[in-house]
Amino acid sequence: MDHHTLVRTSKRIALALRHRPARFGLAPDPGGWVGVTDLLAALRIDRPTLDAVVAGNDKQRFAVTRDADGVERIRASQGHSYPVDLGLTAQPPPARLYHGTGAAALDSIRATGLNRGGRHHVHLSPDVPTARRVGARRGGPVVVLTVDAAAMARDGHTFYRSANGVWLTDAVPPAYLA
Repeated sequence: MDHHTLVRTSKRIALALRHRPARFGLAPDPGGWVGVTDLLAALRIDRPTLDAVVAGNDKQRFAVTRDADGVERIRASQGHSYPVDLGLTAQPPPARLYHGTGAAALDSIRATGLNRGGRHHVHLSPDVPTARRVGARRGGPVVVLTVDAAAMARDGHTFYRSANGVWLTDAVPPAYLA
C-alpha cells in the first residue's frame, strides 16, 4: 500500500476514534475503545490495511488490545475531542518537554500559553525532533517551544504520559515557555 493511502486512511481512523465516532456509527465505551470489526465495517477497510496503519504510524496514535472476552478493540492513544477516560495516572515529568507549532501561532501562545482547545489535554513531546515533526503537520515554518515541566510540576500542575510516550497536561501558562 502506498504512503499516501496509508496517511489518508490513518486520518479517517483518527477522525472516527478521536473526534466523530457517531458519524461512522461507532459507540466507544467510556475508555474510547471500539471493536476492531466494528471499525473495519464502519470505514470499509480490511484488516491488513488497519494493521499497516497501526504498525506504520510513527507516533503510535492507535492501540489495539483484547478485552476479557477475547474481542479485539482499538482506540486512539490520546487527542480525543469527546469525553473519554484513558485511565492515565499522574506522573512526574522530565525537567523539559517540547511543543512544536507553526510560527503563525507564536504570538497567541506567548500571550495565553498552550491551551487544550477542544481536546482533553495539551500534547507535549519528550524531545525536539518529535516536537518538530508534530509542528510540521500543517506546513510553514516550525517553532519548537521548551516547556519548563519541572517548574510546572513544582507549582502543582499535573502531567500524564500516554502509552505512546506523549506527555499530557491541562495547560501550559506562558511563564513556563521558552
